[in-house]
Amino acid sequence: MKRIPVFMLAICSTLIFGQKVSDYKYIFIPEKFEAFKKDSYGLETFLAKAMTGKKYVVLPANRDQWPSEAKDNSCNILDANVLDDSGLFTNKVILEFKDCNKQTILEAKGRSSIKEFEKGYPDALTQALVSVKVSAPVNILPAAQISETTNNTEITTSAGTSTATANAAVSTASNFSNGKLDLQKVQIDNTQFILAKSGSSVPFAIFKSTSKKDVFMVKLDNGMTTIGYFENGNIVIDVPQADGKYSKETFAAK
Repeated sequence: MKRIPVFMLAICSTLIFGQKVSDYKYIFIPEKFEAFKKDSYGLETFLAKAMTGKKYVVLPANRDQWPSEAKDNSCNILDANVLDDSGLFTNKVILEFKDCNKQTILEAKGRSSIKEFEKGYPDALTQALVSVKVSAPVNILPAAQISETTNNTEITTSAGTSTATANAAVSTASNFSNGKLDLQKVQIDNTQFILAKSGSSVPFAIFKSTSKKDVFMVKLDNGMTTIGYFENGNIVIDVPQADGKYSKETFAAK
């Protein structure tokens, strides 16, 4: 296969995987921001109200109360955090949002000239929140529960629909292995699919179509982006190596 130049791969990766906070619907905010050892001055509640006002769904601490598309697929959630970046005379914070692969989607800084902590920290967080756009979620991944039945595979989504399937264009699953990992291919729609370990809510790899037939941009579970393609019925991923080269990882159909 003809390789895509590295600089083109970087550009394509930015275009396809350059997600924004506004692409998400669900936000998880911890009960206590760890950067504030003694008192976080109600920043958790302040942030929750602000995100709700921007049309996000702030998830409660009790996971049992989460909607299924959040509970069963952690890649539909952004984790929010606030860091204390204060100087000697200025209250400053850093607002962070990270995805399911612990990759930072947004880091926004805010500062306040108000010296009192109780007012200064919320004021600084307000400045940081200017960078957060109103929620306009895209591509919410389904919560798939995969079980095998005879020669077919049944997929039940969070909406409660099921398909026993081998040939459906959407929501199909099949098994692949590289001899070390056994993965299931789950078709999300006509332009993307995932490879996932059975029972795992975090995909091993997310594939998105390119303009070239059977060639995909791939986001791995470690956050790296690369290319993948079909070859003789198998799935091949060009895995980035530490020396800048790529190794060919073949997942054979089972």
